[in-house]
Amino acid sequence: MSIPSFGITRSPDLWQSQVSLSHITRSQSAIGRVQEQLSTGRTVTRFSDDSVKAALISAINGRLNASTQLKRNMENASASLAVLDSSFKDAGDLAIEARDIASTQVNVGSSAAEREQQATVVDQMIASLLSISQRTSETGYVLGGGIISSPPVREFLGGYRYQGQGDGMLAELGSASSVPITLGGGTMLGGVSGRMQGLVDLDPGLTTATRLSDVNGARGLGVSLGTLEFSVNGQASVSVDLTGVDTVDAVARRLQAAIEAEATRQGTVVLDAGGVGVSGESLSIDAAAGATIEFFDLIGVTTAADLGLTSSTGPLTFSQSVSDGLSLSPRLTMTTPITSLGGLSEALGSIRVKSMGYSAVVDLSGASTIEDVRNLIESTNLGLRVRINQAGNGIDIFNEVAGSAAQALSIENVSSTDTTAQALGIRTFTGATRITDLNDGRGVHIVDGRTNPTSGQIDASLNTDMVITLGNSAGTELTIDLRPQDMLTVQSVIDRINAQVAPQLVSAGLAPDALVAAVNPASNGIALIQESAFSAALSVRSLNNSQAAEDLGLLDSTYDVTTSTLLGEDRAKIRVDNLFTQLIDLRDALRRNDTSGISLAGEKLGDAAGALAETRGLVGSYSKRVEQADAFQQDRDTLDESVRSTLQDTDFTAAATQFSLLQSQLSAALQVTAVGRQQSLMDYLG
Repeated sequence: MSIPSFGITRSPDLWQSQVSLSHITRSQSAIGRVQEQLSTGRTVTRFSDDSVKAALISAINGRLNASTQLKRNMENASASLAVLDSSFKDAGDLAIEARDIASTQVNVGSSAAEREQQATVVDQMIASLLSISQRTSETGYVLGGGIISSPPVREFLGGYRYQGQGDGMLAELGSASSVPITLGGGTMLGGVSGRMQGLVDLDPGLTTATRLSDVNGARGLGVSLGTLEFSVNGQASVSVDLTGVDTVDAVARRLQAAIEAEATRQGTVVLDAGGVGVSGESLSIDAAAGATIEFFDLIGVTTAADLGLTSSTGPLTFSQSVSDGLSLSPRLTMTTPITSLGGLSEALGSIRVKSMGYSAVVDLSGASTIEDVRNLIESTNLGLRVRINQAGNGIDIFNEVAGSAAQALSIENVSSTDTTAQALGIRTFTGATRITDLNDGRGVHIVDGRTNPTSGQIDASLNTDMVITLGNSAGTELTIDLRPQDMLTVQSVIDRINAQVAPQLVSAGLAPDALVAAVNPASNGIALIQESAFSAALSVRSLNNSQAAEDLGLLDSTYDVTTSTLLGEDRAKIRVDNLFTQLIDLRDALRRNDTSGISLAGEKLGDAAGALAETRGLVGSYSKRVEQADAFQQDRDTLDESVRSTLQDTDFTAAATQFSLLQSQLSAALQVTAVGRQQSLMDYLG
């Protein structure tokens, strides 16, 4: 009888079956995973496969998905910038062609008929320019700024109105970088006038309805809301949380409730009937007789300081004698009440607006807020836009319509007694108007520094700019010599004229105020007012080929017999400075057969061509940035895809080898299991 080896042990059949099944199952599972890798081409298809690799792959996938959107942005940006580039190129070509027409037609040999024909050509250029300004890309109208769904330039009352808004839309390029894909009104194709800036600080006051976001705060840094503390009658401090309030009224109500609660606790009266409210530009506290209130900021908090309840040197003590905090410097908003404007010197009446050949008297007496003023002015439908100025203390008025010189914008007082336009700071011609703003920015040209050809010395007679002839029987003539230092404002010129006129009048035996220069109190322009006893009209003529009288509007004037006043022309009218304006000026000058007007228009067209070339260069720089961003994105995508492939893609050679080994392993396991299952106890007892 054979004896089995001592190394062989008996084990239950069930346990052997479970072990064999486990080996077979693991082999089959491994084969399944390898088959999946071979069929999908990926080694990691779920987080359970490899959590570390799966997390990295997920992050890379997210970056590649974002890259897809960035590439679409770049494609749209490239398309829009290409349209902008072609638009400015074509507009620049038009400007150069128009400038060449001006250069040709300014010659003395050109006839009126030839200039009329060229005016028709310029008309066609204007039509072409309108078409250029309305070009679109996939984004929308490329010159509309933030308004891309409607044409930015339209014909309006015989001119061309720009209706886009904002600086333009941006395309995201990744890495916190972006480029404009539309442009707004700052170009020669879509400019609006920006010179009519409010001349008066309207000094808006604080109201309970004022939003905290609309005040500069006592420190000039806005209002940072948090918790502050106050002490009543020197007792222990009490906290007040102002987080979440948004108006001055909400601040006042929360402070008043806290102070009254503390007064109740102390059993005393702290506030009089006024409570916590506003006064001028400050918060005010109406303290009861004998009561004192002090406010404090916690460390790192500036709420009390921002609300003007403490100063830089320490807390303010509010009492019956001190009720107002520091100024919060509220900014002007569309909801600011007219009654709160400390800088408004009179009640609102009417203003006269002239634009595009029309005149409208706008009654502002019923306006209760700045928004009412805006709506009334814009409702004239003369192409005006009213905005709060950047300083937040006045209003600006923009002319949106490019038209002829006769269609330029002016805003006047209605009469010498109703000076609302000047009170609001929106009168376009005042003593404060800068000389450099007259005549479309050309200013006033004087003669100065001329020398006598014989003596070589400066000769005063050669530097005199104009002569004023009075309407008295003697026809007294008064000479005016303007100097460079006088060319600051309209008032400085008027002061120079009056300073020269008075002694000459005395020398002629007349009263020193027989002639006075002043700003016309109603309609715009310089007024020369002579003594009413003079029977004839006074007049002005130029000397020494000086352009001063013409540039000041004193040659193109009218004489009012009833007031003995020569009314100068308004030379501070507001016009849009863009290519439409320059082409209109050239067309009108050609039709008037005006050589000097043609020359001036040609100069401006040359400037316009240069500005368009600069803008095109800027657009080109944007395109270059898009190209660079696209190349960078392509390189990053390639690197990401390479890393993802390393982490995720199947190595088919290794997988095939592993698959073969696993098949052999499974076959062996099946054979061993089959053999093991066929043996019995008799096989061991042999």
